[in-house]
Amino acid sequence: MSARAAAIETQAVSVRAGGKTLLDQVTLAFAPGECIAIVGPNGAGKTTLLRLLCGELKPRSGAVRLQGRDVASYSPRILAEHRAVLSQDVTVVFPFTVVEIVRMGAGDRRGPRVESLVADALHEVDLAALGERIITTLSGGEQQRAHFARVLVQLACGEAVHGPGVLMLDEPTASLDLRHQLDLLTATRRCAARGVTVIAILHDLNLAALFADRIVVLSDGRVAGDGPPRETITDDMLARVFKVGAAVGRAPSGGVPFVLPHAMR
Repeated sequence: MSARAAAIETQAVSVRAGGKTLLDQVTLAFAPGECIAIVGPNGAGKTTLLRLLCGELKPRSGAVRLQGRDVASYSPRILAEHRAVLSQDVTVVFPFTVVEIVRMGAGDRRGPRVESLVADALHEVDLAALGERIITTLSGGEQQRAHFARVLVQLACGEAVHGPGVLMLDEPTASLDLRHQLDLLTATRRCAARGVTVIAILHDLNLAALFADRIVVLSDGRVAGDGPPRETITDDMLARVFKVGAAVGRAPSGGVPFVLPHAMR
């Protein structure tokens, strides 16, 4: 991490469930304006880490601090003003319109300012024309974009009170086509440019390398790598962590690594 004070951090956190260690003495710190990708194989502890960071889960040991305070010390409302979370699976069973879903990001706030934020968020995710549609009639990818717009509104409302917050995303691109994957990640970069800390779990290592300033690699509940993409996305890491033989190339512009898997180890 850079020399800037951490927006959010974990200090030697451990989590156990059913006799299994999900996270083991994980210490990480994330700075304002930083874009971080969390990567690793299934079961590495990625979602557990995100649940700790957002305050949904308490560690067995260690501490999670948001803006220097224990995340558990925040009331739910104030916590929601400091961080916004997009979970991997969001299920809506009631017939809300897309606009109503996106407006939920503002909580109980109403008025012209909120409506402007909602309109901007719908435009950001390319759903302005579908605002009055019932969300359950949309495709999975369109629903995911609507929920991303909701957390953008939540983030903006909190930012107006406390300054830039933390945006946490669990597999946000999983159900999106290529264009909307890139659009979503570009939107998160714009958030980071305002000072928002962006933390995203991504399975696509090529997208992670394109999006992130920094990649944290988890393996068996421990940090197996932490640094810029060109230092973390390597043949050695892929063999050691993912058990996959691969050829990591370098894009001519900027030296961004890309992965071409070719063999199982």
